[in-house]
Amino acid sequence: MFIRNESFYSFRKNYPVITVLVAIHVILFLWINLFPFGDVILDRGVGSNIHVALAGEYWRLLTPIFLHYTLMHMVFNSFSLIIFGPAVEKILGTGKFISIYLLAGVLANVATLLLGDMYTRHLGASGAIFGIFGVLAYMIWARRDLIDRANSQLVVTIIIISLVMTFVNPNINILAHLFGFIAGLALAPLFLMGAKPFVQRSHQRPVHDQEVPSFNPDRWANHEKKKQKKKIIWITVGIIAVILIGIRMFG
Repeated sequence: MFIRNESFYSFRKNYPVITVLVAIHVILFLWINLFPFGDVILDRGVGSNIHVALAGEYWRLLTPIFLHYTLMHMVFNSFSLIIFGPAVEKILGTGKFISIYLLAGVLANVATLLLGDMYTRHLGASGAIFGIFGVLAYMIWARRDLIDRANSQLVVTIIIISLVMTFVNPNINILAHLFGFIAGLALAPLFLMGAKPFVQRSHQRPVHDQEVPSFNPDRWANHEKKKQKKKIIWITVGIIAVILIGIRMFG
């Protein structure tokens, strides 16, 4: 569910919204840092409570979701989206996915406006990504038909690490992270109505009607395969944990 093994062409075809979002991250990052008028884009697009409250520049509740100033910030947020987004995009469909992603990001920025310091300036996709975490958390809590046990354990581990690192590291928009997560959690019941489980075709196994023998000569091989699968899952947990720590440190 969270292990990516597609080619670039396959990924782009199966997950168009995530592909476009990551492309926007990269293009805007390069423009801000390398091309003319990049400073203008940054200045007009960064989240700024005082500009929203006093000048009515409400677009700043949306534009920060797509902007990243440092390379590490952009890479870590984009990679997190690539890891956690595909299953949710496939389950929700493109329209619902982009809607809940943007709504979570905007609501996270609204919370920053209403509860944060007037002079707060912020940017980054973390609030929207935490909205995806909220959707996954709701699946684990109320829609277990949409996510298996192994992936549930992975998600719970990552969410706990993410929330802890939100409070541990400095220069983090805590309000955006928390309210992005809450927004995703709150919106999930509506958006997941009628949703069906996500199945990766490459992992499907044929179903046979024949009776399974009471003695399975391959039981030890199957046992080893299960152990190997668990190792892969926990290695993945470790890698993603490092990624999330990087987000908190550089974002």
